[in-house]
Amino acid sequence: MARQVTYVFKKKRKNIPFSYGVFHDIYEAVADAEGIDLTQFLAMEKQLAMSCRGQGILKNHRKTEFAAMGFSEIKFIRDEDETK
Repeated sequence: MARQVTYVFKKKRKNIPFSYGVFHDIYEAVADAEGIDLTQFLAMEKQLAMSCRGQGILKNHRKTEFAAMGFSEIKFIRDEDETK
């Protein structure tokens, strides 16, 4: 089954196809869909991962940075969401 991701970018809702074979996570997929280069972001995230314990700091950093880029409500579309 193909996965779909929904997100809001600069106040416009968009849906894109998603594959773990192409992207590491949904954040990389939405950035690619909008043509945003994540090279510096991923380097900073790698440094944070090496210096911090626990996933909470990384998740918070990711959400904060993507919100600053103009993204919000990034999530997978569930099957029951499509039927509504």
